[in-house]
Amino acid sequence: MDRAAGILLSVTSLPSRYGIGCFDRSACEFVDFLAETGQTYWQILPLGPTSCGASGDSPYQAYSAFAGNPYFISLDALVEEGALRREECDSADFGAQAGRVDYEKLHAARYPLLRRAYERSGIGRDPAFRQFVEENRWWLDDYALFMAVKGALGDAPWSQWPEDIRLRREPALERCRRELRGGVEFQQYLQYQFFRQWEVLKEYANRRHIQIIGDIPIYVSPDSADVWAHPELFQLDGDRVPTAVAGCPPDGFSADGQLWGNPLYRWDYHRDTGYDWWIARLRHSFQLYDVVRIDHFRGFDEYYSIPYGSETAANGRWEKGPGIGLFRRAEQCLGRRPVIAEDLGFMTDSVRQLVRESGFPNMKVLEFAFDARDTGSANDYLPHNYGENCVVYTGTHDNETIAGWLGSIRPEELAMARDYLCDHFTPMDRLYRCFVCLAMRSRARTCIIPMQDHLGLGNECRMNRPSTVGENWRWRLEGRELTPALREDLLRMTRLYGRMNRQNDT
Repeated sequence: MDRAAGILLSVTSLPSRYGIGCFDRSACEFVDFLAETGQTYWQILPLGPTSCGASGDSPYQAYSAFAGNPYFISLDALVEEGALRREECDSADFGAQAGRVDYEKLHAARYPLLRRAYERSGIGRDPAFRQFVEENRWWLDDYALFMAVKGALGDAPWSQWPEDIRLRREPALERCRRELRGGVEFQQYLQYQFFRQWEVLKEYANRRHIQIIGDIPIYVSPDSADVWAHPELFQLDGDRVPTAVAGCPPDGFSADGQLWGNPLYRWDYHRDTGYDWWIARLRHSFQLYDVVRIDHFRGFDEYYSIPYGSETAANGRWEKGPGIGLFRRAEQCLGRRPVIAEDLGFMTDSVRQLVRESGFPNMKVLEFAFDARDTGSANDYLPHNYGENCVVYTGTHDNETIAGWLGSIRPEELAMARDYLCDHFTPMDRLYRCFVCLAMRSRARTCIIPMQDHLGLGNECRMNRPSTVGENWRWRLEGRELTPALREDLLRMTRLYGRMNRQNDT
């Protein structure tokens, strides 16, 4: 693989007139921006359907490991099909701030429009729709029924449903399929539109020689079709209540650790079934993306298990994961596929060994390189210690923006960073660019920079503050930020550091 560069930007962050980024013309224009500046990759966040509930619209707590988020369906495309009228879309209240997603108003305004489009579509007579439903029946049947029941019960989590449908007793399933037939078909329609529009966008990106890096969380949401339909895959008791949940232990950043609450896998069951569910998940992901980033890769070596009902993560313990066996099986079934291992967090020799055995490039984050508690020259995140088989980031969706980080670190850490750069003169308001350049000129074969860091934006524009709910995943481009000056600067930098997409280097 050649040296290459790319940009991290959530689909939610694209400009759009209807409250959230989606698969519309703005997405194609962003692809054009990538191609014109010599980039090779567009890295996105997970595309699964989210909620306005306790998960706070986190893409890492989706209702399904296989379904797509209806928010990303282009309303413009539905207008062009005749399923919606322009004035209906323009009169909806999606929130007042163009640079920020208002999920509460988005949820209230978008679903009635999508329902109207479905009712006008006559989709049940469309042969292409029927073919889509048949080809995806292996996951779509359960998901569509799950969402239809959830809607009929006021969006209550499945753990609070009546016992007969919660435990999937066959008479209850048949009754719900019959009584909620329209709701089931509506959910199928949303998935049909999502995947049809995504295919068009991805084909456009690939024609412009841009590859999509997708992101799959290691865990699924407790309130998901996956857990409801396949309890045998997870550590649940006979009443479908988790016996243990996921998180991470106390550390220097969190005295109580992090209690994520996701159900843990029964890795013995997965191993005995040849990892069939994981193979299906990876196969599905590689149909959607060109490269797959697997979140929390270290959890395949050892995972942190917290007794269900715990108020903090302090009482958890490490348990052995599937190790290299899962990835050997995946290679047997799917061939060698491009994967990025997100191996951040507490590292052990066994995690490092798993990454080496897999052969996957791992991640390096510049913000982790200048921690005053780790001043040794052997710090894995200092660029002079990188090998080629890694992906360097200034920061990720969970980090501060680089400009925000520079304003928040301690004076001794800022001095350490300036010493490393041999730069004590660049003004603070331009220092972010020095770190972008540092990542770009590193030995790492791939360099991915969050869009906010190319723009030099502060922490008011960061995507996520871990362990908080309510104000995350909201930042958006307004469109005017992608100026000719930025294009010229990024193209020059990409060419200077030998990361040009050769197919677009004209």
